[in-house]
Amino acid sequence: MIDRLKKYFSRTELLIWSISEILVTTAFFLFDRSDLMILGASLIGVTYLILNAKGNPLGQVLVILFSILYGIISYRSSYYGEMVTYLGMTMPMAVFALISWLKNPYNGNRTEVAVGGIGKAETVFMIVLSALVTVAFYFILREFHTANLLPSTLSVTTSFIAVYLTFRRDPFYAIAYTANDIVLIILWITASLSDSRYISVAVCFAVFLFNDIYSFFCWQKMKKRQSGSLPRQL
Repeated sequence: MIDRLKKYFSRTELLIWSISEILVTTAFFLFDRSDLMILGASLIGVTYLILNAKGNPLGQVLVILFSILYGIISYRSSYYGEMVTYLGMTMPMAVFALISWLKNPYNGNRTEVAVGGIGKAETVFMIVLSALVTVAFYFILREFHTANLLPSTLSVTTSFIAVYLTFRRDPFYAIAYTANDIVLIILWITASLSDSRYISVAVCFAVFLFNDIYSFFCWQKMKKRQSGSLPRQL
């Protein structure tokens, strides 16, 4: 098993994965030590991020599982925006993304998706659709008396753009998730002011932030390799 992991992941990827797992686990035992669901979601999250960085569809399977756990955690914190976003949008879109990634393997390789992208016209469509989703969710979340309404609404916007670009196999999905990570770090730091357990969630998304930045560069490199600009072995 270990030999297969070493063969599939580069040393850099294994190092990032290991450090990420250590950081979220350490944060959990320092600030929580009771809610194992938070620890489980965090560990699943950093694992799906490293798989997504390689364009592996298995990452989308873990996104679905993470969304369920994170939705429950958000509900308990009265972050209904996060709950609705992940259970009602991120999870269903992860299913569509999984189907899209499985249907578009690179050269028949089921462990690597063919990099796609969107043009200018579709970018405009995505922005308009994101604006409509944002306005709709603002009023929905206000009715639910969502904690930190404006940041929660902004999280919906960044999440929608991220999942849309993931579905379209566009490398900039990682940049959208980076923006979402920043919003979520702010949200959970705010929550931790009244309950220190949530510091571990904030640390989790700080780790996600680094991983998403790394994913963007991985996809850019993958795009060049698939187009023939770079050799497969780097």
